[in-house]
Amino acid sequence: MATTNEAYAATAQDAATGQRLIDRYRAVRAHSLGRAAPLSAEDAQAQSMPDASPAKWHLAHVTWFFETFLLSPGLSGYEAFDPDFGFLFNSYYEAVGPRHPRPARGLITRPGLERVLAYRAHVDAAMERLLSGGNSAETAFLVELGLAHEEQHQELMLMDVQHLFAQSAIKPTYGPGFEPKAAGALEWVDLDGGRVAIGATPDRFAFDNEGPRHETLLAPYRLASRLVTNGEWIAFIDAGGYERAEFWLADGWARVRDESWCAPLYWQRGADGWSVFGLNGLQPVDPDAPAMHVSYYEADAYATWAGKRLPTEAEWEHAAASRPEAFDQLYDAAWQWTASAYLGYPGFAPAKGAVGEYNGKFMMGQMTLRGGASITPACHSRATYRNFFYPHQRWMFSSVRLAQDAGAQSQTDDPAEAFRRDVWQGLARTPKAMAPKWFYDAKGSALFEAITELQEYYPTRTETALLTRIAPEIAARIPPDAVLIEYGSGASAKTRLLLDAAPQLAAYAPIDISVSALEGAAASIRRDYPKLVVEPLARDFTVGGPPPAVAAARPRVGFFPGSTIGNFDPEEGVRLLAEARALIGDGGLFILGADLVKEPAVLTAAYDDAAGVTAAFNKNLLVRINRELGADFDLAAFDHKAVWNAVDSRIEMHLVSRARQSVHVAGRAFEFDASESLHTENSYKFTVEDVTGMARRAGWRLLERWIAPPPAFAVFLFGA
Repeated sequence: MATTNEAYAATAQDAATGQRLIDRYRAVRAHSLGRAAPLSAEDAQAQSMPDASPAKWHLAHVTWFFETFLLSPGLSGYEAFDPDFGFLFNSYYEAVGPRHPRPARGLITRPGLERVLAYRAHVDAAMERLLSGGNSAETAFLVELGLAHEEQHQELMLMDVQHLFAQSAIKPTYGPGFEPKAAGALEWVDLDGGRVAIGATPDRFAFDNEGPRHETLLAPYRLASRLVTNGEWIAFIDAGGYERAEFWLADGWARVRDESWCAPLYWQRGADGWSVFGLNGLQPVDPDAPAMHVSYYEADAYATWAGKRLPTEAEWEHAAASRPEAFDQLYDAAWQWTASAYLGYPGFAPAKGAVGEYNGKFMMGQMTLRGGASITPACHSRATYRNFFYPHQRWMFSSVRLAQDAGAQSQTDDPAEAFRRDVWQGLARTPKAMAPKWFYDAKGSALFEAITELQEYYPTRTETALLTRIAPEIAARIPPDAVLIEYGSGASAKTRLLLDAAPQLAAYAPIDISVSALEGAAASIRRDYPKLVVEPLARDFTVGGPPPAVAAARPRVGFFPGSTIGNFDPEEGVRLLAEARALIGDGGLFILGADLVKEPAVLTAAYDDAAGVTAAFNKNLLVRINRELGADFDLAAFDHKAVWNAVDSRIEMHLVSRARQSVHVAGRAFEFDASESLHTENSYKFTVEDVTGMARRAGWRLLERWIAPPPAFAVFLFGA
């Protein structure tokens, strides 16, 4: 638990004045009492298992730390509150003396909670006297160490309370406010790796196990932008994840059988589906929230089933330190298992004295977790922080962030499996929803092209007219021998306007999820532009990936027309633009088309045409699910619906069930109530300020923008 960072102590003496240290001491100590406040004396006394401790013990132990390591040796005339407390509330410090056995902490009925609180008040008053008298660098450091130690126990207290309350038949509630938030769509963030520095720097506080800082070599890799969700974990369960030994390490499989694991800890299945017990009581499982309370064995098994792996802790730290803006849920949801055993770094040595016992002595048989959790005190986590637990433990707030080797997507991601998984997860959500990327099989792409010819559908017509007028201005910005990288290219119709205006383009790399549409468009471009190098990429551009080979050593120009950016909520849009910024690179250009806010009647008509072409496009998603996943959707039992959501500034497309019905998809049944909706697409409409703000957050700067006359549509040119 201690740091060996001697440089920190000198810095602390300069920066941490006595008053600042007193203020921080007061705040941390008050926070512990705040976390204990919802508990009764009986709650604070009980111990639910040997790995947990009573809340009363936590409150006393962190107080014992200050008394033992600061007051007794450092405050003249200090008298211990109670000589027996050194034995009762010592944890692991052999050098300090004997201690009460950990599994029996729940038997410490005396002292009572009131006396423990009096102990805290006694020590707090003495600490005020100590800190008011001027402090050495060593004292300042030990106070910071004690406060960081107390913050650890603030988290442990809630872990232990949740486990305790879960044993009760009445499932009591501690309180709300600790539920981790859901994240956006899954993206894969590419990291170059190379020779990177890992570990704490010598200019700030860190525990001793975070150093020494050292270099390590990383191969290029990819890391998931968010944690695995409950919906994704349910798909693992439904696929027999807890019943198939091939996914599990041998020790993990033994745990599954011996302890009858069938889901994460605190989950239970009822007539209405899965529910989970948390600090806010028993609640339905939120399919979009991160899956938590899983062991290392479960994390590894899930990764194996998903065709991925767990990141090493060096990969996690490098990603969190170098690209924090690319990731969700780094520190505020759940700790994330890594594939790294908890061992000392090269050159590691525990701190001198008793405070050095905590971390080094546990470097055997445990695995490292990184990040932070929704119950971790604010500002406690950092990229270098190393948490550690035994691989079978599950009561902590632990989750999974997947990794894979660079270039592994084409080998491990089966498009059919990805489609099935997304459909299952979408239909299991509340409310039901599907990603619009699955619209675009060959028939869907053809229907969309037909939509663009409709009188009501103004976006394509308006954008095409605008691009025709401004293409020469855009072309003047494009450098010689550049590659044009188009996102969601479809039929590549608008691309020809740029190719005609910019003959200096040497290569074209369209990216689209629909292989059939991509191949047809690429063949057409090759035929009509024989001097152009055409390298299509059949992949989902929303999950990132390496740049096309044809882009090597060439200037890059991104092209994202059609207001497809409107299919993503604003935060997802920022992440997508950030991925594009990483792929295009420094000095590159990005051309973005975006539909602007206008009269609701115009918008609704564009997405619900009189001829029913958009309805056929929407229902074609069900046709595809029937065809590719053996489903039994009755198209006549669903109605197409388009509505303007003024609050969120978006048009929504839905498929609405006409009656209560059951639908089967790839062996799973899903229930629809009458009038229940399957939300298939959003099309956000923007102001100019909306778009430029999103782009700026993603690392782009505005070079130029053009706006068509009503029905208004905008084209933006950004620079990296």
